[in-house]
This record gives sequence, structure tokens and C-alpha cells, in this order.
Amino acid sequence: MLTDRGLEPALQALVARAPVPVSVEAELSEPLPGAVESAAYFVVSEALANVAKYAQATSASVAVRRSNGRVTVDVSDDGVGGADAARGSGLRGLADRVAALDGTLFVDSPAGRGTRLHAEIPATPPR
Repeated sequence: MLTDRGLEPALQALVARAPVPVSVEAELSEPLPGAVESAAYFVVSEALANVAKYAQATSASVAVRRSNGRVTVDVSDDGVGGADAARGSGLRGLADRVAALDGTLFVDSPAGRGTRLHAEIPATPPR
């Protein structure tokens, strides 16, 4: 779906399969380069997989925005928190995928207060 229809429809398909209600906000004025779209998609996909497996959440939200030459991806949930990028291979893999495009991934997950993943990726990937 990502290749054929783009990021926004692919995100809607991910959300439709999520085990909890997920709100989506996508503010993309024009298509993104394929590598950037792919990285953004996988950030959301892995974050929602973690919500399903570990978070014990009742809801989540996804926001993807393009501004000032960067794409930001935020995925938040109201679950139990405690996610640690250093412990799991999924979050480390996401950080590596984003870093390969000169981006950054932050995880904020205080115990008992949910989890927020925030990725920032240059809208034009390095060559």
C-alpha cells in the first residue's frame, strides 16, 4: 500500500488493524522521497506493534508533519510506559533506520505514564 498509494493511506491501513483506537493526523503538503516515507511508515508500524504487545494502552495517536525541511513522526500511547530503546531490538532497529537518513529517534516512556516516540527525518535523504 505504501508504494502504490502513499504514506497517508498506508498509515490509515495500519491504524485500522491496531488493537486500540488510534487517531491520525497527517500534514504532508507533497509526496515524500521513498526512503523517508518508508522510514516514517516503519516508525509508526513498530510503535503500534509495541502498543499491541506491551503498552496495555487504551488509546494511541499518530502525527506526521512536514515542516522546515524535516518530517516529524510522533506516536504516543496512554499505556504503562517503561519502553527502553537500549533493551529491545525493535526500537534499536528503528533508531538505526532513522539515523541512516541523518534523522533522530527519541523515546520518552516514564513508567506508568505512557510512551511517546518522536522521529525527525530530513525531508530529503542524504545521497
